[in-house]
Amino acid sequence: MLTTLIRRELLDNLMTFRFAAAVFITLLLVIANTVVLIQDYERRLGDYNTAVKTHRQQMLEKKTYSMSKVLIDRPPNPLSIFNVGLDKQLGNQVEIYHGFVPTLWDAAIHGSDNPIMDIFSSIDIIFIFQVVLSLLALIFAYDALAGEYEGGTLRLVLTHPVGRGHILLAKYMSAMLCLLVPLIMSLLFAVILLTTSSSISLGIDDFLRISGIVFASIVYLSVFYLIGLLISAITRRTSTALMLSMFVWGFLVLVYPNVILAAFGPQEASKEDRISLFNQIEQLWDEFDREQIQYLKNDSEPGEDSGYGLGSGWSMIYLRKDPSVLLSYYIRAVNIKNIKEESEPKVPLAQNYYRFLVPRTIDIADQTWNIRQSVLEKLFVQRATVNRTLLRLSPVGLYDAATQAYAGTDLNGVRDFFETARRYRQQVVDHYHDKKVFESRQWFAGDKGAAEWDLLPKFSFQRSDISINAKRAFLDICLLLLLNIILFIIIFLTFVKSEV
Repeated sequence: MLTTLIRRELLDNLMTFRFAAAVFITLLLVIANTVVLIQDYERRLGDYNTAVKTHRQQMLEKKTYSMSKVLIDRPPNPLSIFNVGLDKQLGNQVEIYHGFVPTLWDAAIHGSDNPIMDIFSSIDIIFIFQVVLSLLALIFAYDALAGEYEGGTLRLVLTHPVGRGHILLAKYMSAMLCLLVPLIMSLLFAVILLTTSSSISLGIDDFLRISGIVFASIVYLSVFYLIGLLISAITRRTSTALMLSMFVWGFLVLVYPNVILAAFGPQEASKEDRISLFNQIEQLWDEFDREQIQYLKNDSEPGEDSGYGLGSGWSMIYLRKDPSVLLSYYIRAVNIKNIKEESEPKVPLAQNYYRFLVPRTIDIADQTWNIRQSVLEKLFVQRATVNRTLLRLSPVGLYDAATQAYAGTDLNGVRDFFETARRYRQQVVDHYHDKKVFESRQWFAGDKGAAEWDLLPKFSFQRSDISINAKRAFLDICLLLLLNIILFIIIFLTFVKSEV
C-alpha cells in the first residue's frame, strides 16, 4: 500500500507545472552563476599567483636579514564557489616579521576588485539553494494536506485500509524525490563545470567535502518541506496555507538572518578599554627602549650610536603605533652597503648589539601578541560565536554554517591560515637562531655576501583535513536532522488527531 501511495503522489508531483519550473529555474540559476563564480575564482587565483611572484622577487632583492619582512599570501578556496563564507571578506596577505605576530586584524587584501563582477560573484550556489529551493519546498508542501482537505480526496483515501502515517510518509518521500531532481542535477552540472576548468584542481577530499554539502542541502530542503507540510496540516484552506508559508519563508530566510547579522556584527572596543590595553603594549616597548639605551651605555663604544659608524648605507628605526587596532611594534632595518676598513674593528660590537637586540624584540612581540589575542577573541571570535549561536535558531543559519564548515570558508577555516602563518613565523625565527643569523654580518651589512633567502623555510598552507571539516559541521548537521525529526513528529500528531 505504501508503494502505491508513493507512486500516486510521485506521479501527481511530476506532472505539475511547479516541478518543471523548479528544475528549470534551479538549473538556470546554478549553471549561470557557477560560470560567473569560476571566472571570479580564476581572477582571484591570478591575483594570488601574481602576488606570490612579486613578494618573492621583493624578498630576493633585500640584501640584509634585518630587512626580512616576508609577505605570504592565502590562496583562494575553490570550494568558495559553493559557499563563499569569509573567503573574500577577510585579508589574504600577511606580513611575517620576527618583531611582530600577525592576527586577523593585520591582514591586507591583494588584487583589484571588479565591482560589476563582485555583484554576481557574491551570490554563491548555497545562497541560491537557501532562497530558491526553500521556497520551492514550501510550494510543494503548502497544499499537500490542505488541498486534499478542501477537495475531499483525503476522506476518500482514508476509507481504504491505509494508515495516516503511511499517507504522510508517502507525501514526504515523493515530494523529496521531486525536489532532489533539481538539487542533484544542478550540483552535478556545477561539479562538471568545476572539473573542466583548467585552473581548478579537486582532490578526493574536495569531493568528500562536496558530498557533505550535498547531504546538508538535502537535510535543509527536508526541513522546509516539513515546515510547509506542518502548515498544510494545521490549516484547511490552500490560500491560507500559501500565505502563511510565504510569511514563514520570508521571516526565516530573509528577515531573521539579516537582523542577527546587523545586530551582532563585529564591534569595536570601548575607548577606555582600547587605551588601557594599548598602554599595556606601550609599557612593554618602553621597557624595551630603556633596555636598549642601557645596553648602548654599557658597551665599550662611547656614546649611544646603535649604528657604530660602520659605513655608508641606510638604517630605519621606527616604532609603529596604531591604538585603533592595538598595534605597536619596533622595526630596526639596516642595510650597510660598504663597511670602511677602519670601521672593521667595530663590526663585533654591532654583532653583539644585534645578538642582544633581536631576541629581545621577539620576546616583546610575543608578549604583545598575548595581549592582542585576548582582545581579538573578545571582539571578533566571541562575537562571531554569539552571532552563529543565534543564527542556529533558523534552519538557514544552520545550513549556512554547515556548508561553510565543509567548504572551509568559515571563520575556523580562515583562522587556520593565520595559525599556519604564526607557525611559519616561528619556523623563520628558529631558522635564524639555528644559523645564528642575528649575530651575523649579513644581518646589517650586504658588503660581503647577501642574505641567503633560498635557505629560508618555505611557506606552505594546506586546507584542513576533511575529518576536521566534518567535525566542524557535525553540530549544525545534527541540529538540522533533529529539527526534521521534531517537525515530522509534530505533523504526525497533528494529522492523526485532526478530523477529516
